[in-house]
Amino acid sequence: MRDRYIDLIEQTYYFPQDGFDIEDNWLNFHKIDLRQIIEEHGAPLKIYYLPKIGDNINRARRWFYEAFESTGYNGHYYYCYCTKSNHFAFVLDEVLKNNAHLETSSNYDINLIRALFKKKKIDKKIRIICNGFKPKEYADSIVGLINDGYSNVIPVLDNMDEWEYFKNVDKEINIGVRMAAEEEPNYQFYTSRLGIRQRDMIPFYIEKIKPNENVNLKMLHFFIDSGIKDSAYYWSELNKCLNMYVDLKQVCPELNSINIGGGMPIRYSLGSKYDYAYLIEEIVRKIKSFCDEAEIEHPNIYTEFGNFTVGESACNIFEVIGQKKQNDSELWYMIGGSLMATIPDAWGLNQRFILLPINGWNQTYLRTIIGGLSCDVSDYYNSEVHINQVYMPKIVGDQKLYIGFFHTGAYQDSISGYGGTKHCLIPSPKILIMDKDSNGKLTQRIFAEEQSADSMLKVLGYH
Repeated sequence: MRDRYIDLIEQTYYFPQDGFDIEDNWLNFHKIDLRQIIEEHGAPLKIYYLPKIGDNINRARRWFYEAFESTGYNGHYYYCYCTKSNHFAFVLDEVLKNNAHLETSSNYDINLIRALFKKKKIDKKIRIICNGFKPKEYADSIVGLINDGYSNVIPVLDNMDEWEYFKNVDKEINIGVRMAAEEEPNYQFYTSRLGIRQRDMIPFYIEKIKPNENVNLKMLHFFIDSGIKDSAYYWSELNKCLNMYVDLKQVCPELNSINIGGGMPIRYSLGSKYDYAYLIEEIVRKIKSFCDEAEIEHPNIYTEFGNFTVGESACNIFEVIGQKKQNDSELWYMIGGSLMATIPDAWGLNQRFILLPINGWNQTYLRTIIGGLSCDVSDYYNSEVHINQVYMPKIVGDQKLYIGFFHTGAYQDSISGYGGTKHCLIPSPKILIMDKDSNGKLTQRIFAEEQSADSMLKVLGYH
């Protein structure tokens, strides 16, 4: 009978697969020897593998360029990174090293832009798409960039009132408008709060923007919260956007760009499989078809990929420090860290990740619930994407078991408030950065040690 954990995985998924393989009964992640890393650094631990960021940026570029060539598309493609997905400097360094442009979401992102310029990571020609609801402080900061010579800043109007902030800028500027999409049927509201209602778009342009000779409407911004999917909902909303682009282009000849905001999917299960090239070619083909039928030029295409850029580059590793049998059917594996503190999407949004043991693959497996270290009853993880339960290797005797949550590079540290206080004062883990040198050899450096109790007490006013 094949009842080892490795048998379970090989019978359920194609394995090994991209990013994951087994060597001497231990899991490797992007060819990183996790056994060696754990022996050196212990757990809990967060690992970032930076080359994956550049790989995904360049894969997306290649897919768009191939789609342009196969369809005869005449516009340009611009890859933008959503800074809100992960603000760490080492992430932005890798993004910019691969010639990506940037998207901002708040006033504080503008401080980040200026810091990057001060460190000579960017120049003033970089394309910066400014999204989000804009209080006066945010709008003033955007105008400040424009006045300081940043030549490719495009503030995207999220509502018609924001026009008042940009109509009197002393120099000629380019702007975008965001079209409010209809949300999926399972949402609690019908129309997104983000963007301008479709029926208001053209009257708004004609009455407000068009008479101002200093302002050029260059971009129509389209965003679906659930991201790019091969679904009837996505294609229907994209069709609405393209109809709006064609109609707006008739009255606004300078309009030349479409921003298909909303990320591409990433793998949250070993069973996930996406035909990215097909999705992108279909998007490009649709845009071309609408424009050819209307006899207008093909627009430049912008994307704002955050999760796709950085999500698959990271993992969180924990040690199972105890077991608890609470009834006949539920066995808890207690980990030396808190899921609420380090992977808050799993707690707050029920987001599932790829969860795998790091060692013990030749052991028999059993059903478990992963329990966090905090005192909160919600600090647990008990299901995968496609099944309603978690299986882990059986712990034999004094054997140590390590587990990993994979593809946790986006949003987790931002939402959990890295460097601040956590529930039950459970610290942020040590962060280890893995990279490759010019010869392709794997390198590592510690970005931060595990957060100290003293640093949290200082935030709370005890020092």
